[in-house]
Amino acid sequence: MSLPRRNGSLELGECTRNPGFQDDEESVADNSNAVPVETRESSAVKLETTEEEYTQIKPYAGMPKEVLLLYSTQARYRVPREILFWLTVACTLALVALTITVIALSPGCLSWWQASPVYQVYPRSFKDSDGDGVGDLKGVLQQLDHFQYLNIKSIWISPFYRSPMKDFGYDVEDFRDIDPLFGTMQDFDDLLAEMHNKGLKLIMDFIPNHTSDRHRWFNLSRTRDPEYSDYYVWTDCNATGPKPNNWVSIFGNSSWTYDEVRGQCYLHQFLKEQPDLNFRNPNVRKEIVDIIHFWLQKGVDGFRMDAVKHILEAAHLRDEPQVDPNKPPEEVTTEWDLYHDYTTSQLGLHDLLRGWRAEMESYSREPGRYRFMVSESYDYHEVDKTMMYYGTPQVKESDFPFNFYLLDLPQNTSGLWAQHLVHLWMSNMPKGKWANWVVGNHDRPRIASSAGPKYVKVINMLLLTLPGTPTTYYGEEIGMENINITDSQVQDPAGKYNTSLSRDPQRSPMQWSDDTNAGFNTKSNASWLPVHPDYSTVNVEAQKKDEGSVIAQYRLLNTLRQTELPLHRGWFCYVHADAHVFSYIRELDGLDQAFLMVLNFGDESVTTDFSSVNELPGQLEVLMSTNHINNGKVMQKSRIVTEAGEGLVIRYSTSTRFNPNHSKECYISEKACYLSVLDILYKC
Repeated sequence: MSLPRRNGSLELGECTRNPGFQDDEESVADNSNAVPVETRESSAVKLETTEEEYTQIKPYAGMPKEVLLLYSTQARYRVPREILFWLTVACTLALVALTITVIALSPGCLSWWQASPVYQVYPRSFKDSDGDGVGDLKGVLQQLDHFQYLNIKSIWISPFYRSPMKDFGYDVEDFRDIDPLFGTMQDFDDLLAEMHNKGLKLIMDFIPNHTSDRHRWFNLSRTRDPEYSDYYVWTDCNATGPKPNNWVSIFGNSSWTYDEVRGQCYLHQFLKEQPDLNFRNPNVRKEIVDIIHFWLQKGVDGFRMDAVKHILEAAHLRDEPQVDPNKPPEEVTTEWDLYHDYTTSQLGLHDLLRGWRAEMESYSREPGRYRFMVSESYDYHEVDKTMMYYGTPQVKESDFPFNFYLLDLPQNTSGLWAQHLVHLWMSNMPKGKWANWVVGNHDRPRIASSAGPKYVKVINMLLLTLPGTPTTYYGEEIGMENINITDSQVQDPAGKYNTSLSRDPQRSPMQWSDDTNAGFNTKSNASWLPVHPDYSTVNVEAQKKDEGSVIAQYRLLNTLRQTELPLHRGWFCYVHADAHVFSYIRELDGLDQAFLMVLNFGDESVTTDFSSVNELPGQLEVLMSTNHINNGKVMQKSRIVTEAGEGLVIRYSTSTRFNPNHSKECYISEKACYLSVLDILYKC
């Protein structure tokens, strides 16, 4: 290269390439078969042009964000994505709406106290575990499998509080302790825990009206302790003078007893050893609430509130009107001699009960732990008073008051009488409430004795097929009868006043087997009451082996009641009643199966004609008879034959409901319909 100089300046002249020089690009080019420089320049130009005009035919994995955004805005990708998004939103909203609809339309699930019968255990007579001749809590624990065999979940145990036993536990000395006769608090805790493990519920007897005269409160009250002076109902009187008024005890004679320590009379509507608490004292009300909390915190599932109508009495203490005004006052000695206008069902009673119900509600929030409350009140012909224990539509009280009207069934064993007693409750029960039925308890003769052994099965069939909750007194599931006792064997306080009033006959030991003492006590020969002499044949063990026995029928009926929708929550409709037969239908709207019950309470075999019931099919098949040889028999509806004391459960298929055309003869607690397509119940 030369650098010529012109006019004092330097100019770059033509270069002469050095053949021996190579730069990096040329070295690379040499390795690629030496592409000429012109060709390289041309390629570079072409590459730049290609990048500017580049289009991808379809998306590919790993594409950069810019390319992804480019394609995501295209209709063929955007539209399907939006469709899927809005479909998801729509489906979610539809599912939420469907869930809300199902919840809103579904009837409430039955609680445990509605689904199962209530079984009453009288602990003195149920099972003796230690050989002292008296039943106890460990004995109940040993027999829990019996309840499971019967498919019973709700167990009511009569009082086992610490007590002097003047009224066999209904005279409470300490509400927070177990009487040693029945065991210890640890025995109770073990029993409750095992019951819950087996899915059973424990209902305790609660006695709010009175205490024992040995209770600490009474001893402090009679000495006029400032805090406890007003815990009981006291009034001025003297030991030899007339009583404050003519009020009479349930057990007979005056309701007033003079106390020498205090120098006044105290009120007792039961035994003199059972002084009435003064519920007009707010401290007494608080004490009772605290006791309720004590047992609920232990896990008790409910209470039977004992003798609630006696809780309050009129403060003015006036004489009650005599039933017979002409009867000399000195001859007024029984509760039947007076109208109890001032000693029962007083103003403020239901406020107390509703308050206790509210306390129990706070323990009912846990799923499956609903706390149940039932009231005991014998109101006889004043059924409207009994119905008040259901509460109001705004304020809840008892889940139900005990229905004792079927206890009168033996007075007149006929179909018409049975229908009358059932209708007495159903026609007066507030709308939407739950019925219940009792045919025996520790205060009334056993149904097998009062009605007769041949009616036991048909009465149990009535009990377990009526709408609502049945209550079974221990031994009724095997048809136990009353025992006969001599004057020297009387244990009941009422019987000691008057032998004919003794309740001992219906409290004899449970008959488990044909062993010693009927299996009630297998460790010694002791028994607080005699065992019924028929125990060798009438016992649980023997009847389990006989498919036609009372217990076999009871178990089957109870299983049927809990598995068939029409029986446990369907319509109840009267169909027929006469001097012998009481018949009714159980059905559910939307379900093509229904049940016809035909129960003969008369004293002879009869044929019943159901031809006028158009909703029944022409032929009817017996699902179950109290005489099991008739099971499966097919009869014409114009000739349904039943023997004296026989009951039939007939299941039939139909698309025609009985209740729409006979609304005055039909009742239902909560109306529900069955939707077979989805296999669900809904409000209708």
